[in-house]
Amino acid sequence: MKALFGNKVLNLNELKGLKKKANEEEIKNIEYQVTKEIELTDKEYKEFIENFSKDQPWITEDDGGINEKGEFLCIRIRKAKNKKGVLVNSEGYTYPRYVAIES
Repeated sequence: MKALFGNKVLNLNELKGLKKKANEEEIKNIEYQVTKEIELTDKEYKEFIENFSKDQPWITEDDGGINEKGEFLCIRIRKAKNKKGVLVNSEGYTYPRYVAIES
């Protein structure tokens, strides 16, 4: 599976805007593998998508990297009612370093 990952994106609105620039440096279409899922309440999810630069207790320095196939290793963050959500590769940080909207 592939998704458009943005680097150091501030929030969900900015990420949606970057999808229009898919051929530029700010966002790249990358193969990914989900390594774990985080389910948030509606309130927690809203707070999360409004500020991607904030450290999160459920994102660890190990939630990221690239596997032997060259795929981004990421976590899926979603609301309880949704099957899909926001993909995060922390790349050694405790905030969403790379983010994508799962489609």
